[in-house]
Amino acid sequence: MTALFGPSGNSQSFYDEGHKSTTEAPEWLKKRGLDAFEYSFGRGVRIREGTAREIGNAFVKEGITLSVHAPYYINLASTDEKKKKNTIRYFTESVTAAHWMGATRVIFHPGAVGKEERETAFGRALEFFSEIIHEVESLGYEEVRLCPETLGKINQLGSVEEVLRLCSLNRNVIPAIDFGHLHARTVGGIKSKDDYKRILDMMEEGLADERARKFHVHFSHIEYTKQGEKKHCDFKDEGFGPDFEPFAELMVERNLGPTIICESPTMMAEDARTMKDIYLKIKKAV
Repeated sequence: MTALFGPSGNSQSFYDEGHKSTTEAPEWLKKRGLDAFEYSFGRGVRIREGTAREIGNAFVKEGITLSVHAPYYINLASTDEKKKKNTIRYFTESVTAAHWMGATRVIFHPGAVGKEERETAFGRALEFFSEIIHEVESLGYEEVRLCPETLGKINQLGSVEEVLRLCSLNRNVIPAIDFGHLHARTVGGIKSKDDYKRILDMMEEGLADERARKFHVHFSHIEYTKQGEKKHCDFKDEGFGPDFEPFAELMVERNLGPTIICESPTMMAEDARTMKDIYLKIKKAV
C-alpha cells in the first residue's frame, strides 16, 4: 500500500505566490508532489453546488484525493434538542457537499464530555451517532464515509478507544487518528515507536479490517498544557512533537496506506511534503 500526503487548506506560500482560489490548489499541490487535500467546513457548510463541483473537478483533473472537515460545532453528547438538530444538519450538509466535490471522507469532532461522567456522555454520543448514520445513509451517497477524529483536549470525547467504539457501529465509519491531538491529550505521551505501535495495535484489534490499514490521519506538531491541546505548530517551530519518523517506519513495516493530512498552521503543504519525503526514503531503503 502507498500512503497519500497533503495539507488541510492552503499554505501561506500559496497566497504569497498570488493564488487566491482553491480551484488553483490542485495544480499547485501536484507540482509539489502531493496527492491529498482536506477542505474545511469548520465554520459551517457555505458552498453552492456549482462551486463545489467546480472545486471537485479541479482536484479530479490533477489526481488529488479530496476529504472535507465537518463544522466544529458538532457535539454528539449534547442534550439540547436544538443543538442535536443542528448537528444532524451539519452532517447531512457536509456529506452532501462532499458528494458534490467528489470527496469520499467527512472528518468530524465527536464533541465534549461536559459536566457528566465521561461514560454517560459517551453512551449518549454512541446512541445519537447511530441515528446520524441512518440519516446520512438515507441520502444515498454511499461513497462518502464518516470519520470521527481523535481530539486534543482531555475534556473532549475523542480518545483512541472512543473513536474505535464509534467506528464499531458501522463498517463504513473510518477512524481519523490525529497524532498531534493524541500527543497533547496524553500530555506528551507519544515519544517513541512503541507509543505509535500501541495505537496501531488498538486499531487492528478494534477493527480487524481494512480500516486499520487505510485510515485517515491528521498530523502536526503541537503545543499543549496539562489540559491538553493549546495550538498547532509548524515543523520549523522547535521543541514540539510528536516525531513523524517512527510512525513512517511503522507504515512501511506494516504496509499501511493511510491518507495523511498535515494541519500545520501556515506551512501545511511544505510539512506534508517533508513527511512524504521521510516516508519515501524509508520505503526505498527496505
